[in-house]
Amino acid sequence: MAITSVPPGQPSAARAAIGQSVAARLDADPRMTRLPSETIQAYRSFDFLDGATCDHLIALIERRRRPSTLLSDNGQGANRTSESCDMDRNASDIRAIDERIASALGLDPAHGETMQGQRYAPGQHFRTHHDYFHEGESYWPQMRASGGQRTWTAMIYLNDVEEGGATWFPQGGVRASPRRGMLLTWNNMEADGRPNTRTLHEGMPVVEGVKYIVTKWFREHPWVMRQA
Repeated sequence: MAITSVPPGQPSAARAAIGQSVAARLDADPRMTRLPSETIQAYRSFDFLDGATCDHLIALIERRRRPSTLLSDNGQGANRTSESCDMDRNASDIRAIDERIASALGLDPAHGETMQGQRYAPGQHFRTHHDYFHEGESYWPQMRASGGQRTWTAMIYLNDVEEGGATWFPQGGVRASPRRGMLLTWNNMEADGRPNTRTLHEGMPVVEGVKYIVTKWFREHPWVMRQA
């Protein structure tokens, strides 16, 4: 998550294989479109979730939202001003969505973290950050023990936003505007399995309206829930 000049990790044959496998599956799926970029692997799929499912997830986020947090040694809470909510992965409706996302990517659902919902009101944002874990930070031993590095991210926009709220990859040349039901997914690793620093991205400020999304991160090994 941190932005630093220290390399965030080393190459990994296992992570490289995951990246190749998922990309091959997405490339073969007619629902998926690879976004043009020289530096990152990113795909989108319109209408991945239907409107009723999006509305259901929005209602869950509204009921359970709390201030979002950051996993970083820097402690820069102002970088993320949204609200979040952890979905109940054991609930049948959430499990079905989890399994649908995992199936689309060809990944074992056991490798997925609990799906998280986010709500962005006007002016709220998530400034530039990486989804992968920086292996030089103090939290890395705990993350390694709970499933290791994050490989792929899957994000679904639950509503259209009047203005603002795009997901922007400044070093990847990719900018995705919120569209109800659209899946955006990307590989957080390089081809050799090391963290790809060019996946730096930002949840841009909402100007008008409220933005709702759900995000699911996949680990290189089965994910183990951290105890509070």
